[in-house]
Formats: sequence, structure tokens, C-alpha cells
Amino acid sequence: MPRGSAPRAPQGPAASESERALLAQAVALHLPDIAAEVPGGSASALLPILHHIQDALGFVPPALVPEVAVALSLSRAEVHGVVTYYHHFRSTPAGRHVLQICQAEACRANGAEALMAHAGARLACAPGATRADGGVTLEPVYCLGLCATGPAALIDGQLRARVSTAAVDALAARIEGEAP
Repeated sequence: MPRGSAPRAPQGPAASESERALLAQAVALHLPDIAAEVPGGSASALLPILHHIQDALGFVPPALVPEVAVALSLSRAEVHGVVTYYHHFRSTPAGRHVLQICQAEACRANGAEALMAHAGARLACAPGATRADGGVTLEPVYCLGLCATGPAALIDGQLRARVSTAAVDALAARIEGEAP
């Protein structure tokens, strides 16, 4: 190795053909309009492209991060930083059901911490994790915009106010009644 050269990090698994096709579709859909309207438009297309991928797959596969970086002339670190900074993006698939409980101040004042603890115990899933059987993902989120009616939650994409332990119990019963 030449003096002063840093070793290259391992590449990891390669993106699948279907993932590459999805990225090509996202780039074709989002990059031309943004690049034409915004200086440095390729970087401005990053969020719409990541949303496109997440909406289609339910997560942003780590194998696509370098591919997105190349497509937008960004570094892998820049793309990875965005994926890991925003709580909306996932690097692994979510469970069949997703329970997101607001942990912002207004909801915490109305019992969100106790609700999260109850949800973790009742669903047998740690906050920020997906249960081993893939039945549920439990996530803390920060501000769902229902501050006056907390605690707030998103249950399978449905925004709910004044969420009670009974609502969590109903979700758990529904999950228990499903075949994995």
C-alpha cells in the first residue's frame, strides 16, 4: 500500500437488481425537476429519492446507500448521515404493525412515558426495535402535532390522540390473533 493511503472499508452486500431499478426510477422521477430548479439540485433530490425508496420498500437498504451516493455525486457518508439522522428512515424492514408513540414534552406530560413502558411490556418489544417474529415495531417519535391531545401515536400509519393503554392492548390482541 502506498505511503499515506488509507485502507478502503469493506463494501458489504451489493444492491439487488430490483433495488437498483427502484433507485433508477426514483432518480428519473425526482432529479430532473429539482436539478433544473435548485442550484446544487442533485443534493436537493436526496430526501425525495430516499422517501421514494422507503415508501416502496418500507426501508432504505444499506446496500443502496453507495448507489444513491454515486447517482447524486455525494459521499456515502452524506447519504448515510441523512438516513440515520431522520427517524422516519429505516435501514431494516419494519414489523407487520408499527406503533410510534410521541415522546415530546406535551405528550410526556400526559403519560407518554408510561404508555411506552406499557407498550413495550404488552407487545414484548423494546422501544426502537422490531420483535423477533416480525409482528410489531415499537418506535419513539418526537412530536406528531397533537400536543393538546396527548399522548399521541401513529398506529399502523393512523394518527391517534389521547392514546390509552387499552388502545395498545387492542393492537396487541390483534397481533396475537394473526398468523405470523
